[in-house]
Amino acid sequence: MYTYIPKGVCSKKISFDVKDNKIFNVSFVGGCNGNLQGISKLVEGMNINDVSKKLKGISCNGKGTSCPDQLAQAVQEFIPKK
Repeated sequence: MYTYIPKGVCSKKISFDVKDNKIFNVSFVGGCNGNLQGISKLVEGMNINDVSKKLKGISCNGKGTSCPDQLAQAVQEFIPKK
């Protein structure tokens, strides 16, 4: 289980597992519960590079980042550590 502390968003923690370059068990602490549950289910089993490409750069209310963008950043941080 990899844990990432997001910056600039309502969620306080993102956790996920990676097996064979695919993301599983994505969970967020805090943030918009329904939306984040939806994102977690949508990315389940996706290639981590695809998750990063699809979610990177999404902004929430002009913040310059969002919970999906922070997930992309978490994945990008994870990739060099594997």
